[in-house]
Amino acid sequence: MSFTSLGLSPVLIKALANQNYTQPYPIQIEAIPAILKRKDLLGIAQTGSGKTASYVLPILMNLQGHVITKNRHVNVLVLVPTRELAMQVCDVFKLFSSVLPERIKTVAVFGGVSINPQMIGLQGVNVLVATPGRLLELVDSKAVHLSEIETLVLDEADKMLNLGFKEEMTRIFALLPKKRQNLLFSATLNEDITAINQFILRDPLVIKIEEEKDNFDLIQQLAYFVSEEKKGPLLRHLIKENDLKQVLVFTSSVYKADNVADKLRKNGIKASAIHSKKSQGARNEALSQFKEGELRVLVATDLISRGIDIQFLPYVINYELPRSPKDYIHRIGRTGRAESPGEAISFVSPEDEHHFKIIQKKMGKPVTMIDSEKMDF
Repeated sequence: MSFTSLGLSPVLIKALANQNYTQPYPIQIEAIPAILKRKDLLGIAQTGSGKTASYVLPILMNLQGHVITKNRHVNVLVLVPTRELAMQVCDVFKLFSSVLPERIKTVAVFGGVSINPQMIGLQGVNVLVATPGRLLELVDSKAVHLSEIETLVLDEADKMLNLGFKEEMTRIFALLPKKRQNLLFSATLNEDITAINQFILRDPLVIKIEEEKDNFDLIQQLAYFVSEEKKGPLLRHLIKENDLKQVLVFTSSVYKADNVADKLRKNGIKASAIHSKKSQGARNEALSQFKEGELRVLVATDLISRGIDIQFLPYVINYELPRSPKDYIHRIGRTGRAESPGEAISFVSPEDEHHFKIIQKKMGKPVTMIDSEKMDF
């Protein structure tokens, strides 16, 4: 099936082709026609399943000819759990709205940065992508009004509930008009999601995209037995010897992320750390440089990695193993996406051997092990 058959306009079809999107993902095949018909929707799908475009494209289509002109009154509200995801979703809206004949302004708002520029930026906004806490601050300041919302999107609703946004979300729902389209997306279907579904969705189309069990086939996995003190030299050796570019390195702490990035730079490898202690400006710049290929290595913590979505990421390296097998799968799932192969490398210290065996067992796939003691670096 092609995007043409889903009811999208020719200009959006062309924009998709320019971004090398030729075949729709399963969730897009089901969601786009339903959203175009203004149906409510519950989508259960993992990160990387194409869900953002599945709602961005039809929402932009529906806005054509129906844009509200009242200043600071929003047409579409997208609630997300993190600032990184807010920026990512905003970028997708801007990318595809830029080709449309009618002007649509999209703004992302989130905490951790000054509120004043965001208040000014809300002039003439049509689509607002927001984290719940900052949105309520802006509402309380009368910088934005939610009484004209036509479409509400909850993206990664499970994470919002896990991060404790339930009270804020309830307050926001009370500010919205009763008659609206509701789109809820989650990676899991648990009791909290079921409760929200029953609370806000009206006769929804339910789409459940099963996680692809064979997705690891696109990821070549390797692991190196290595002592803690030799991890740094091994990382630099692998990057230089194999001329690796666009490498996402995971560490378990902010301190280690800074330390690894600093050692790479001192050894002539352009690298930057991205984590919660960095300013928003520094994060944006590092992520932009990494996506553009100007930055060779990005060192990240698990928390920040949720907002990193790069279509063709070739390398992921676990400098330190995550605590849970689920986080390991999430990490290596950053590569081997969009039908493009990728490589995932893990450093396993003697203390990590048992834990890595558990990860492999949970994953259901053995990983080729290399003893770094036999290597010359």
